[in-house]
Amino acid sequence: MKLIRWGAADQEKTGVILNDKWYDTSAFGEDYNEQFFNNNGLERLAAFVKENEGKLPVIDASARLGSPVARPSKIVCIGLNYADHARETNAPIPPEPVIFMKSTTSLTGPFDDIVIPKNSVKTDWEVELAIVIGKKASYVEEAEALNYVAGYVLHNDVSERAFQLERNGTWDKGKGCDTFAPLGPFLATQDEIADVNNLRLWLNVNGQKMQDGNTSNFIFNVPFVISYVSQFMTLLPGDVISTGTPAGVGLGFNPPIYLKEGDVVELGIDGLGTSRQTVRNYVKN
Repeated sequence: MKLIRWGAADQEKTGVILNDKWYDTSAFGEDYNEQFFNNNGLERLAAFVKENEGKLPVIDASARLGSPVARPSKIVCIGLNYADHARETNAPIPPEPVIFMKSTTSLTGPFDDIVIPKNSVKTDWEVELAIVIGKKASYVEEAEALNYVAGYVLHNDVSERAFQLERNGTWDKGKGCDTFAPLGPFLATQDEIADVNNLRLWLNVNGQKMQDGNTSNFIFNVPFVISYVSQFMTLLPGDVISTGTPAGVGLGFNPPIYLKEGDVVELGIDGLGTSRQTVRNYVKN
């Protein structure tokens, strides 16, 4: 299945994509959140969709899409998980995964604007494959890791490099700004993806190709990442793990290239659709 959430921000309804059409599943009565995933929500939703075949309302294609999962308990990210990206940022290949967190308030829809934070001069892009956890995971063995996956989703790990690298402390302060986690357009369940460790991912800025990579070049693949993260924290249903970005980020150019108001960022992953964000400056409300 392909799951979507649609409608006004903070008022999203649920839906599914069937044969490239959007259908409203509001009558199912549950959001795509921790409780949903924890209570066999995917199986129950599939049964609901089958029982209501031909009866589900069609969603207008002009509707806003929100994040395909409701705000999770955490967004965990893996840094420097492609060797080419580590090289372009002059960072050593990590012997173990680098873990950092994005604030859950950074979560936005796949076509919402990216807002350059107040006092930012180095806002950057990162196309990434994200994993959505399907059930509680703690001390998971690598061989069993995929049993804990609800599905996969496209993610732009927007980053402010000065905040991240020049303001002391951890990376988190450059990763969790509002609008810095556009997710979607949809969550694809595992059966939709033939080989998660062999997916092309790409990103354009103003029509110019900046990133063009493949998850086959992971330093740490999806099962390893899930197992590894679960050694340090309990992963709850609906949690998101973003698996890192290939080369081509703005920081890696000489001189670096950073986002400015009016820029348009487009990105995609095989089997997970595309998203598009327009960049605008922060304006105090």
